[in-house]
Amino acid sequence: MCGRFALYADRDILSRRFGAEAPEALRPRYNLAPTQTIPIVRVEDGRRRFALARWGLIPSWAKAMDSGYSTINARAETVATKPTYRSAFKHRRCLVPADGYYEWQAQAQSKSKQPWFIALKDGQPMGFAGLWERWTSPEGEALESCCIIVTDGNDLMRPIHDRMPVILDPSCWDAWLDPEIKDPSFLQALLKSYPAEAMTARPVGRQVNNPRHDAPDCLEPAPPQ
Repeated sequence: MCGRFALYADRDILSRRFGAEAPEALRPRYNLAPTQTIPIVRVEDGRRRFALARWGLIPSWAKAMDSGYSTINARAETVATKPTYRSAFKHRRCLVPADGYYEWQAQAQSKSKQPWFIALKDGQPMGFAGLWERWTSPEGEALESCCIIVTDGNDLMRPIHDRMPVILDPSCWDAWLDPEIKDPSFLQALLKSYPAEAMTARPVGRQVNNPRHDAPDCLEPAPPQ
């Protein structure tokens, strides 16, 4: 799935890559985790814009912030029909910028898992397919939240985990972000596994297991076993 990722590219790189001015307050993050505030890119007034949203989508109809189940990831196979996501899938799609993400691989005869860092070979930030939603609390306070769409793992990912985030090719970004496009068949066709040959993965140290640890050493290769 996708439960942790990193975004450390500087503002100029992100602005050029996503065609929108990255916020000045954006700082390098090496271990972004669910419920934290993360940057997203969406279309507002016909233009791409960065925004900040809570990771963990809260449907507009939810009575409370804590729904009791995880909404950090939406499955590509059911995102168009599942009540939690179907409205956002039609009307509120976004990109979630990332330099790479973490996944944990089960180890034979061990309860511990080996974390891996997965990125693009060309070093460019990637854009996850995401959804965003606006929820209003009973007290009238508005909160924007988001999720990342996941699909089947490609050949690179499958030995590590059977699922992976949907990484959209930049050629698909305009269509994905266009609020006028609502055809579920067309949109779901975009939600496929990214080519394995364009990606790279390396094992990293277990300091990334702690979501409170947010430092560059999260990216360091795992020490020899």
